[in-house]
Amino acid sequence: MRLALTTVAVAIPVALCMGWVHLVLQIQAVETALSDYALAHMTSEGHERCEASPETWSQEPPPPRPFWPPSRDNPLGGPPSGPPPGEGRGWGPPPERREDGPPRRRKPRSGTRLYAYDSNLVSRNPQAPTLEPSLANAMRQGEDVASHAPGFGPGGPREALVRMPWSGPCAFVLVQWQGRPGPRDEGFSPIPLEFWLLPTLLALVGVLLALGPVVRRLRQLTDEVKIFVRSTYQGRITVRGDDEITELARAFDEAGREVNAQMDLKEKREQTLRSFLENTTHDVMIPLTVLQGHLAEIQGKTARGEPMEASVVAAASQEAHYMAALIHNLGAAARLEAGEPGMQRVSVDLNALVARCLGRHRPIARQQGVQLEHAVPEPPVHVLGDDTLIEQAVSNVIYNAVRYNARGGHVAVVLEREAGATFRLRVLDDGPGIPEHELPHIMERHVRGDAARTRGPGGHGLGLNIASRVTALHGWKLQLGRSEYGGLQVDFLGEELPPAPGQAAPETG
Repeated sequence: MRLALTTVAVAIPVALCMGWVHLVLQIQAVETALSDYALAHMTSEGHERCEASPETWSQEPPPPRPFWPPSRDNPLGGPPSGPPPGEGRGWGPPPERREDGPPRRRKPRSGTRLYAYDSNLVSRNPQAPTLEPSLANAMRQGEDVASHAPGFGPGGPREALVRMPWSGPCAFVLVQWQGRPGPRDEGFSPIPLEFWLLPTLLALVGVLLALGPVVRRLRQLTDEVKIFVRSTYQGRITVRGDDEITELARAFDEAGREVNAQMDLKEKREQTLRSFLENTTHDVMIPLTVLQGHLAEIQGKTARGEPMEASVVAAASQEAHYMAALIHNLGAAARLEAGEPGMQRVSVDLNALVARCLGRHRPIARQQGVQLEHAVPEPPVHVLGDDTLIEQAVSNVIYNAVRYNARGGHVAVVLEREAGATFRLRVLDDGPGIPEHELPHIMERHVRGDAARTRGPGGHGLGLNIASRVTALHGWKLQLGRSEYGGLQVDFLGEELPPAPGQAAPETG
């Protein structure tokens, strides 16, 4: 129904425009007929008469000729013995018929009169009417024909001013036409009903017939989309044909598949998050419980005035250090989930970064009896990346090397330049290391080596995973292998920032 009403709303203005065009064409036809009539009359005989007596010249066509129907006496029509007395011979319209008498003649057509004007648009005939300003202006602007009508429509009285192909007192001729007698005589109306009503009805019927299949297909598509949504975007939407409705159905189908894929991805992420939170909660609760035990022991001895054992304080400090590392890793993991938009690209001084990481882990290294050393080149090595994420990745590797080393062990952090404007940051220890078959999986989340599991509270499984993701996000490489001292060696390899303008290129070693 809405489509039908829309069609009606569009068809009616179109029909009115067609009627307007028809009306304009009728007016132009009347104007052209009056112009042709004036030119024909003046060319034949009117010009000489007008030039001979312009003060009295005006022209009116002869009266109409009566029309008589065919009869027994005169099969060709006409009166039995010639025209009636006083009637001129001319032409006229056919008579009207009456059922109870002889044919009745119609009224003669209204007259058409001509008046002449000179080149200044002034008539020497005092009976000539004053020209309308619009007609005079049109002639001064060089128009050949201009018309004016006091009413609306082509059937009413009209004046047409026509330019003649000569000058003098008859340079312009005004044609006064009194109009058609009426619609009874000519069947005329300003906007003929049959002109716009029938095309409008045909257009409506044609549009409705054309829209019928379209509406049915749209309703079918609507029903399928509703079923598709209720089924949580499972299945497919029927796609038939090769038109705009088919493209719309295909777009709905593709959108549904995309939504379904996003829902599956969201569900997987939620499942991963739940699993991650469960494992992280377990990893946090272990050191927290141990720390609470150590603090309770310290509190009890303090209350009793007993001497404090250094091992208890060291153990509590170690658990607190582990919890701090875990919280830092959780923050880094959250930033890595955001990907590139969460990263900052700035110049990072790796020499200063290594110093900060060692300063953070030296207290726990001393408590565990592990010696922590480092070596960096001069001038400092600068890289482009996220300072916080890089520091967390390096800190995780150093923390693992210290935590899982034996008392009296050694951990070394070595930063060096290599050929091709690259750097290598090595973290190596002489601890128990990791078996070769575990190396390919050690960087996965929540994976720890067997040797590490046997030496106390297990790691949270995020350290090497975060280090691997940070290096991949910066376009670096992370290599794991056995060190020359028997433990584990972790290498960060990447590109160094070029030196600033005016600064000498550093030597590689």
